[in-house]
Amino acid sequence: MTMEERAVPPRVEAAERVASEAGFKKSCIPEVGRLLKLAAAAKPDGVVAESGTGSGVGTAWLHSGLGAGARLLTVERDEELARRAAGIFADDKRVSVLTGDWQLLEQHAPFDVFFCDGGGKRDDPQRVVEQLAPGGLLILDDFTPSPHWPPRFEGQVDELRMFYLTHPDLDATEVLTTPASSVVVGARRL
Repeated sequence: MTMEERAVPPRVEAAERVASEAGFKKSCIPEVGRLLKLAAAAKPDGVVAESGTGSGVGTAWLHSGLGAGARLLTVERDEELARRAAGIFADDKRVSVLTGDWQLLEQHAPFDVFFCDGGGKRDDPQRVVEQLAPGGLLILDDFTPSPHWPPRFEGQVDELRMFYLTHPDLDATEVLTTPASSVVVGARRL
């Protein structure tokens, strides 16, 4: 059985349908989704956050690992996408879909898991790290693998990736998700 043949949670399928209907092309890939499920499952009573809901595919992957005592908050700037994503989770009180800037999440911090896929990742990385609880997991996707140290992107040192990989408050590493993509995963030091 290949990765593509593995079961996909029903809410992920629903969010993928919303993405297709809305013409949204930046959804979370299954390889990252399975990592999100694992991260949420590792914090069964945790506060889980996501910036950049999109159509809710990443949200649905996080939800698939969500413990009974956990909460999931996600924020999306696009009002229509946020509304449609909220519909996927309308029957689950543990999930809140917020509409607006990523900074709306701050009032719910600290987070035990933070999938920073939208705002914050590039524009305010220090603030992203500050949203994590001690031991909290940070997941950042959409990196291009680099065999070099320091990592490079388009011939230049990837300063953003370096920020997270060498941050003094994080134990972080890069994980290959496909031959052409990687994720930075960090845990906030206690």
